[in-house]
Amino acid sequence: MSDLLDRIEIDPKVMLGKPVIRGTRIPVQLILEKLAAGQTPEDLRRSYPRLTAEDISAALLFAAKSLNADSYMPRAGGSR
Repeated sequence: MSDLLDRIEIDPKVMLGKPVIRGTRIPVQLILEKLAAGQTPEDLRRSYPRLTAEDISAALLFAAKSLNADSYMPRAGGSR
């Protein structure tokens, strides 16, 4: 499972240091937003041919691990 995280890259010279899929300029955030908006992994892979199923899994794992980090703080006031 941690091998999936090797697919994520953070480089200040690429997309201002946002986490991206290694070797691309596809941000993890974009993948998560598209999935949340109802696109399927297959839709994403059609729109971004360099994206693989493993890349999408890596983005989800990265997000989950990020939320599990000790530094995560929910916004005051709860949900909107």
